[in-house]
Amino acid sequence: MRQDFAGKVAAITGAASGIGLECAKSLLNEGASVALVDRAEDSLESLCAELGPNAHPVVVDLLKPESMATMMPQILDKFGKLDIFHANAGAYIGGDVAEGDPDAWDRMLDLNINAAFRSVRMVLPHMIERKTGDIIMTSSIAGLVPVVWEPIYTASKHAVQAFTHTVRRQVAKHGIRVGAVAPGPVVTALISDWPQAKLDEAIAAGGLMEATEVAEAVVFMLSRPRNIVIRDLVILPLSTDL
Repeated sequence: MRQDFAGKVAAITGAASGIGLECAKSLLNEGASVALVDRAEDSLESLCAELGPNAHPVVVDLLKPESMATMMPQILDKFGKLDIFHANAGAYIGGDVAEGDPDAWDRMLDLNINAAFRSVRMVLPHMIERKTGDIIMTSSIAGLVPVVWEPIYTASKHAVQAFTHTVRRQVAKHGIRVGAVAPGPVVTALISDWPQAKLDEAIAAGGLMEATEVAEAVVFMLSRPRNIVIRDLVILPLSTDL
């Protein structure tokens, strides 16, 4: 039986734009209350005003541990519980390693790996105490298939995959499901550094997806009966060489 979202509380990081925002909209449409977690305070405030009373802004800078420590208290203060956590925030860097900027890599790796892992650590005690919960990690097809034009990003998403699979097995005994959604290229700000020729070629060939399509996949994952976990859901545009 499909799980009902009415009365559920979800929190999504990186929710001010892209996949995170579309997932928030989809869960709101399903009847859940949603905490939109992001550092973009002005954007969150205006978005939540548009999305309605069940959308709540949670302003957190995931790269600052002292800020992240306020995430769960803010969520619990507003909603009293958390049923679904989507660790979605991330960054993207492509290009040749020989020409790359290691300082830029560090920031991306901190967000894609350390911040994602820390955020899950923040929500797990609450879910373990309640003996229920869902955690979704935004991974990437690059976490399963090494993508030659984005080696550092690929490495970060391989780390996400390893984390997802091991944590899932640790917390299953507590009734907590952990899974990863692994999309191919999506039209978001993350691919803004793609060469224009590559972007134009991908769009023309149907090689890019919309964030709404990823959100639909996430809702599918979360709506499965509780005895079922979607460990990995790979979603790709039909025209792709990945």
